[in-house]
Amino acid sequence: MCGRYVSKEDAATVAAEFAAAPPTESLQPDYNVAPTKKVYVVADREREGEATRSVLVARWGLVPSWAKDPSIGSRMINARAETVADKPSFRRAFAKRRCLLPADGYYEWYTPTDAAAPTGRSGKPLKQPFYIHRADGHLLALAGLYEWWRDESRPEDDPHAWLLTCTVITTSAPDELGRIHDRMPMTVEAGDWDAWLDRGRDGSAAQALLRPAAAVGLAAYPVSTLVNAVRNNGPELLEPLDPVA
Repeated sequence: MCGRYVSKEDAATVAAEFAAAPPTESLQPDYNVAPTKKVYVVADREREGEATRSVLVARWGLVPSWAKDPSIGSRMINARAETVADKPSFRRAFAKRRCLLPADGYYEWYTPTDAAAPTGRSGKPLKQPFYIHRADGHLLALAGLYEWWRDESRPEDDPHAWLLTCTVITTSAPDELGRIHDRMPMTVEAGDWDAWLDRGRDGSAAQALLRPAAAVGLAAYPVSTLVNAVRNNGPELLEPLDPVA
């Protein structure tokens, strides 16, 4: 799964990386992005008959248009690549509302199998967080979906009447990263951005991208368990620890 990631670049840098119009709202650097937080998403939107690539601000945790209230979003932070095109909660968004979530990297937790590994109060092995990122320093483009949800309790002209939300698509991890966790966020390479974001296609090109991940160009290293607590947020979370044996 993908439950935490890093988004520390400013709006101008994100917009330039994706050749997109900048957002109307700028977010602070976040070294511990967690569900329900505001995040940047990149999407192609129809404006005056033309598709415009834009950076938008959304809340992480998809709220389908048919949901009675937005609380469902906290349970829909991820969608599995194997079922996203068909599952009722995601299939409408997959058909027309695909997006990319810019990320400097993401966190995943490794559970040691060594009998000598340290344990917590429960007696279970303590999980070790890892930070996974592109080795070349460029942003990752996490595959995602977005939805607009209408709060019927608010008038149409209320600026809070519409809520933009998103989810991250996950896929199976290759051996190199599967040692840490068997799932990882699906990423989209720059050459495939147009196919993934294109709202005018029938979705077949995007569906062809729903495949197991490759670890090419990715690097991982262990970091402090400080990342376990959402209240901790700063560059110190990215400081590498000694490698885990």
